Amino acid sequence: MSAIAIITARGGSKRIPGKNKKEFLGKPILCYSIEAALSSGLFEEVMVSTDDEEIAETARRAGASVPFMRSKETADDYATTDDVLMEVLAEYERRGRVFDHMACLYPTAPFVTAEKLKAAMALLVETDASGVMPVVAFSFPPQRGMAVRNGRLEYCQPENAMKRSQDLEKMYHDGGQFYCYHVERYRSCRGDLPDGYVPMIVPETEVQDIDNPSDWKLAEMKYRMMTEEKEWRRK
Repeated sequence: MSAIAIITARGGSKRIPGKNKKEFLGKPILCYSIEAALSSGLFEEVMVSTDDEEIAETARRAGASVPFMRSKETADDYATTDDVLMEVLAEYERRGRVFDHMACLYPTAPFVTAEKLKAAMALLVETDASGVMPVVAFSFPPQRGMAVRNGRLEYCQPENAMKRSQDLEKMYHDGGQFYCYHVERYRSCRGDLPDGYVPMIVPETEVQDIDNPSDWKLAEMKYRMMTEEKEWRRK
């Protein structure tokens, strides 16, 4: 079976200018996703979809392929990840290349590792799933969340306000790092998988949205923790 890794890295970024090529602990953050995909040994092709020539050059230096640039239609603020993936798969098909599986990696996901990709792709095949998504548990039960209404705090679900955490269903959210797919099924429904995703649970210490400078610093701290823990385990 053949597989492709697609890293989505457009040039525009409003909240952190140049986010996808900004240095993260000594190298462009984009390189972490590229290196994880390459070192996993899973993919016939590791490519970056971008509209930015500087990002394209950074990607090539890191060992990724950039066989074509992203179109204007999939490079604006309204294009979805699914739009980008569908464009990439269609262009490869026009060039005579079709893949059985794919992984979509975000360019600002330094916590992605070769080991996580291997585990996710193995889960995809073993469970005959259409998609696998890394998820992380909410640190506080969302069922006991509150909203501000008329200047006062109110429980969104009053019936759960006094329940113990252990009595509430565990809830998870997207880790925002990567997704693995069965290509034919993905394309047939344009990513709206009728059978949903199989979850791969990852620790909260290895997940961080990066939307502002404070998030960036937190991500660097968590990354250092992750690498130090790996080194400690090897000893």
